[in-house]
Amino acid sequence: MEEQVEMVGKAFVDHYYHLFDNNRAALVSLYQPTSTLTFEGQQILGVDKISNKLNNLPFDQCRHVISTIDSQPSSSTGGILVFVSGCLQLQGEEHHLRFSQMFHLIPALQGSFFVQNDIFRLNYG
Repeated sequence: MEEQVEMVGKAFVDHYYHLFDNNRAALVSLYQPTSTLTFEGQQILGVDKISNKLNNLPFDQCRHVISTIDSQPSSSTGGILVFVSGCLQLQGEEHHLRFSQMFHLIPALQGSFFVQNDIFRLNYG
């Protein structure tokens, strides 16, 4: 069970950041109407508003470099908590931005998952 949770967590993280870095508009498929994103303290509810926020960030090109992925089962219904740390490289910027992000994945149809909760913070200092 633990191995499977870690496998799902890593596969999700790879998929999420690949989409974010290459086709950000496609991230909409990972959220549902009940999903919540907290982005730098701003809480955003619902797939349309989350998509709008992610697609209107003040940069077009970026690359995520993942340092750690920690995953654990979150409930008897098969949910998974995924905690990610890493660096964000913005195009034309010399310095990387360190970040942390937490996802609460909930099982959906056909063995897939959707993001129920997503918390993102830049790490300063």
